[in-house]
Amino acid sequence: MNIAFPLRLAVLGSLMVLPTGGLQTVSNSAGKFDGNWTTHLSCEAHGESPAYKFVFPSTVKDGNFHGQHGEEGNAGYLVIDGQIADDGLAKLAAKGLVSGPHGLISSMRGKNYSYNIKAQFTGDKGTGSRDEGAGILGRACTFEFDKQPDGSTPAPVTPTAAPVTPVPAPSTPQ
Repeated sequence: MNIAFPLRLAVLGSLMVLPTGGLQTVSNSAGKFDGNWTTHLSCEAHGESPAYKFVFPSTVKDGNFHGQHGEEGNAGYLVIDGQIADDGLAKLAAKGLVSGPHGLISSMRGKNYSYNIKAQFTGDKGTGSRDEGAGILGRACTFEFDKQPDGSTPAPVTPTAAPVTPVPAPSTPQ
């Protein structure tokens, strides 16, 4: 009789009785971040693209973050999804459609884009930043997340008809 078979069977049997809770990176008790959130997105000007800000509602359910600005398929649409770990760390994925009516970006209007967000949630607050990649097309963007009280209405959304809010350049004395 080959000894390898009973040995494999014993190892497999012992693995079946081990608790699996310690092997998970995201806990089943992820409910501590569950609820309605307001997402504040602020992106700096980059090249010919002006700075802009979005404010939109987001939700966390079973530790899964989901936020959406605008209507899917329309310019200015943005959706953010990802899992929040027990320690509050999250790697969120953003994807959307370019909306910019200004400069170089106008030729990209309606084109798809995506990036990752590194975020940290603590209690009823969170912060994050966009992965700028090589910096060629990426721009510096920051995120603030505010948890809303239970039973509150979702956060107001910046208008989708004018999703880009240019930040005026400082004036110079003449």
